[in-house]
Amino acid sequence: MTPLWTTDALAGLLGGKASSDFSCDGVAFDSREIGPGDLFFALKGEHSDGHLFVETAFANGAAGAIVSEPVNGPHICVPDTMRALEQLGIASRDRVDAKIIGVTGSAGKTGTKEALFAALDRASFGKAHRSVKSYNNHVGVPLSLSRMPADTQYGVFEMGMNHAGELSALTQFVRPHVAIITTIAPAHIEFFKDESGIADAKGEIFEGLVAGGTAIIPRDNVHYPRLRAKAEKHADHIVSFGFSPEADVRCVDHVGSENGGSLITAQLPGGMLCYALSQAGDHWIANSLAVLAAVEAVGADLAAAGLALAELGGLKGRGARHSITVKGGEALLIDESYNANPASMAATITALGRASAGRHIAILATMKELGSKSAEFHVGIKTHLDAAGVSYALLVGEEMAPLAEALARDIAWAGKFTHCATAKEAVSVAQDIIQPGDAILIKGSNSMGLSAVVDALVGDAKG
Repeated sequence: MTPLWTTDALAGLLGGKASSDFSCDGVAFDSREIGPGDLFFALKGEHSDGHLFVETAFANGAAGAIVSEPVNGPHICVPDTMRALEQLGIASRDRVDAKIIGVTGSAGKTGTKEALFAALDRASFGKAHRSVKSYNNHVGVPLSLSRMPADTQYGVFEMGMNHAGELSALTQFVRPHVAIITTIAPAHIEFFKDESGIADAKGEIFEGLVAGGTAIIPRDNVHYPRLRAKAEKHADHIVSFGFSPEADVRCVDHVGSENGGSLITAQLPGGMLCYALSQAGDHWIANSLAVLAAVEAVGADLAAAGLALAELGGLKGRGARHSITVKGGEALLIDESYNANPASMAATITALGRASAGRHIAILATMKELGSKSAEFHVGIKTHLDAAGVSYALLVGEEMAPLAEALARDIAWAGKFTHCATAKEAVSVAQDIIQPGDAILIKGSNSMGLSAVVDALVGDAKG
């Protein structure tokens, strides 16, 4: 099996000197994620120094390390390990003859990236590569690039940002043939004057498009004209997607399926496609249309993409569904605990309301980085709870107080909500209120720790 990187290649690319010969099959900067044969980058940050964990990395099976000071064990010494990681990512991108796709957006980028990878991996018989987890920042993007095998046919990379200018830098590493923006919403709005500023920052992804590149943008979004104007400066082809009759890739019809997903008929530039989607909600239908647009743009197999979308499993923290055992029967748990913003909160509450269930329970935690409009956005959740017919709301975190106050003023919500401070408190409340036949949505910003609520409830079911 051909190694991912050899000592000679690494030393030549990074301009460092190797202490001994080694080869590696993977790359990581977290010693806890090191597996046998991996290359460990000892990165230095404001609050940590990877050199302190080199010994742990070798104990976990690292084949070698990239360091800026000598260590015990096979290594290459370079002046700056972060710069070395960037250089390796650039070199990896340069050496592949692959179609590269970049994905960003205020919501849905990780799910879209995973769905697109599944579609392209199926079409290429295992020759697709993607960034794992949410490795989408200034460290995660070059790391994900550096892990890409030389024989990759399709590469899918997620790119995130919370300040202007960040995507400009990331997209120059990725240099995509296709760039997708899933949607624009007030995520990270604390750092922008308004949503138009977010749209402009997301539009930076188009700056890295290679010649002949394609921009894929959401036709239904209010910022579509702004995104299109940006795309026109950098893309040779622009494809819109959505429910609008004017979208290039549009949903013609959709009906719910027994597993909670959808059966969809989509119109593409090349013809009509009928397919099943395993994931629930209109936001996932839109995501799937973006996936199909990208698959068509890179000339991959649309039929294989349709099969992959039908078989796509739920992602931990991003829509995974669990049947949990409760006293007297079972309940459905929908795990959306990884992140939240006003758009994704609205979409998942709407999907909850469509789930077949006796009662619909929403366990919701604070949405972070909303700045001066935080209270307004949190109160706005009530509209979606009412529309979805939610039976009980369990609210977690200080910023949820305005929503709790709004519910308290509505007699229809009397006795139907609880507000607590922490995820730990939420666990005991949830265990008391859940009944057989319930559908439970768990959603909030990752820092609020709602994954602990998921783990407790699923653990109870297993236990």
